[in-house]
Amino acid sequence: MKVVIAPDSFKESLPANEVAEAIKRGFKRVIPDAECLLLPVGDGGEGTVDAIKSSLGLEEKTVQVTGPFGDEVLMSYFQKRELALFEVANLVGLAKIPFEKRHPLEIQTKGIGQLILHLIEQGIKDIYVGVGGTASNDGGIGIAAGLGYQFYDENGIELEACGQSLFEISHISKDKASSVPADVRIKILADVSNPLCGPHGATYTFGKQKGLNPAKFQDVDIAIENFYGKVAPEISKLEGAGAGGGIAAGLCAFAGAEIVSGIKTCLDLVKFDEQVADADLVIVGEGRLDSQSLAGKAPIGVAKRTPRGVPVIAICGSLSEDLPPLPFENIVAAFSILEKSEPLADSLKKAAVYLENTAASIARIMSLR
Repeated sequence: MKVVIAPDSFKESLPANEVAEAIKRGFKRVIPDAECLLLPVGDGGEGTVDAIKSSLGLEEKTVQVTGPFGDEVLMSYFQKRELALFEVANLVGLAKIPFEKRHPLEIQTKGIGQLILHLIEQGIKDIYVGVGGTASNDGGIGIAAGLGYQFYDENGIELEACGQSLFEISHISKDKASSVPADVRIKILADVSNPLCGPHGATYTFGKQKGLNPAKFQDVDIAIENFYGKVAPEISKLEGAGAGGGIAAGLCAFAGAEIVSGIKTCLDLVKFDEQVADADLVIVGEGRLDSQSLAGKAPIGVAKRTPRGVPVIAICGSLSEDLPPLPFENIVAAFSILEKSEPLADSLKKAAVYLENTAASIARIMSLR
């Protein structure tokens, strides 16, 4: 029996590779001779690059860039020949920012643009960027600054590249800006389709969770729209441009990037179609399976790519009441790993054990055939 185990991470609990390992342990406990192929995945959100780096045999490297508070920090990326992947969350992820410093209009993303220039200098031709899980809401101005653009107020004073400066920009200088060569392809792994501006844009949708006062939403949204009205008007309504607090918009406008489906691109990179062709079972999973998962999140993306006739089972932290009746989207069964009523913090700590036990139970059912 060949079992392809392709889960996403369990947010705030386990990365995708550890989720996959726990499921494998449970399955092998009951069916020792089962072939368990681990293909942890991500849909563009935080943890995507970590999920797929081992599948691609990528080498981790670091480079010094400007950090979220203007200091110099080391940022990691993963490379193999002319391909490189990185996550903006490694620099400005919400989890990396202390609660008392979560001021999304002050956090800088300049280092992302600097990293892209470094990769180009190293001869990289294909750059994949995960933009989920950021603590910033700068509309992409930081990307431009990292590529060499400079911003000035009405008095000719240079402004820091952060969201707060969007209210003061009077002049934009391209004198020191670097352009991305035509043979370099930058792809943004997006897990959301939100535009940059408007009621469903970056600020209104994600601002609150990053610490932005809702009373400022309208002003910030207008400031971002005015900024792109000067530099790239077409970006404001581009689907997915709101990802990463506007980092996706900045990458598209200033680096010529393309927004792609995170899960579809991830599955392409790990050669999922080839790996699953002779599978007997596919196991997917994420921390919470709900109606939002149906909009292109990892478990559904994996299930849709699985050949008909190969059963897909979901093992998740919890299952929402708003899910449609099973089967749906090629998933024939779904299980919550929770074994008892307890505080969420305790469940998060025990996730690996619960995953293993649930996988073992599924394997026992299958062994009865």
